[in-house]
Amino acid sequence: MKRLVLVLALILMNLGVSFAQGSSTAPGQPFVVEYYYKTKWGHADEFLRLFKKNHYPLLKKEVEMGRMLKVWMDQPRYHNTEDGRWDYRVTIVFKNATVANEPFDEDTLKKQLWPDQETYNREEQRRFEILDAHWDLPVKSVELD
Repeated sequence: MKRLVLVLALILMNLGVSFAQGSSTAPGQPFVVEYYYKTKWGHADEFLRLFKKNHYPLLKKEVEMGRMLKVWMDQPRYHNTEDGRWDYRVTIVFKNATVANEPFDEDTLKKQLWPDQETYNREEQRRFEILDAHWDLPVKSVELD
């Protein structure tokens, strides 16, 4: 089951990249992607703790490097129906669509930030074990005037 979830996540990630590359974002303009996380009931706090410990520092480092312009997290104020429920939305503003979609060596940064890779990998696996769903949604602004 875990392998199936991993395969589906990789497929969705690849689809997200394909959609992003085909978006109408102007070259050189910031590129926005929303990442949604739906945790198993009762595990939202644990997910947030692990995210802040093991993923947010990586995102902050990429902002410092200039690859990303901004990163923030939102959560719904009220509950939604189960089929539309999500617990956390992380929005990343990339420098541009090219940067968002080109290969990037996160592993080197991960080894610098977390020398204890065994603990890091175990905790990251746990962060994804407690998810019911995760999806990525490239978004674009719509000009109204």
